[in-house]
Amino acid sequence: MLLGLALATPLWACGNDDDEGTDFERERIERGLALSPVALNLQGKDRDLVGLGSYIVNAQSACNDCHTNPPFPEGNDPFKGQPEKVNAAHFLAGGVPFGPTLVSPNITPDASGNPAGLSYEDFERLMRTGKEEDGDILQVMPWPIYGKMSDRELRAIYEYLRAIPHAEPGP
Repeated sequence: MLLGLALATPLWACGNDDDEGTDFERERIERGLALSPVALNLQGKDRDLVGLGSYIVNAQSACNDCHTNPPFPEGNDPFKGQPEKVNAAHFLAGGVPFGPTLVSPNITPDASGNPAGLSYEDFERLMRTGKEEDGDILQVMPWPIYGKMSDRELRAIYEYLRAIPHAEPGP
């Protein structure tokens, strides 16, 4: 009889990719919220998108390495064998030099709450094409990688950047 019940059980009841995907995304959202090195302003924002965006920014994309100067405060650089702590005071405020003329931009929210002063449409265009408003192509930013992300992932990054506090570049 048990064998009959097992054989009669629909395949979808034995575990379905949608359930696993949902659990996987929920795990990334919660992990992302826990990983943020700065306090988040969730007012008027989608908590799940903020959490997913934090996961992408802080666990997958290494945004801190290029957009925080310095990435780690004195005594907290994991590349020197020290306990890791992100430089929250200047988190994603830019100011990292790349050669004599290129400096990473501040991607924290401006006074209107837009990351780097960009609307979502401008942010998405920049991430997908690498082209700035003046037509210049980003030379250091790995936009070809970000351009392959899903619409939801890019929206999540943007929403996370909207939720972090404004910061100014470090020295």
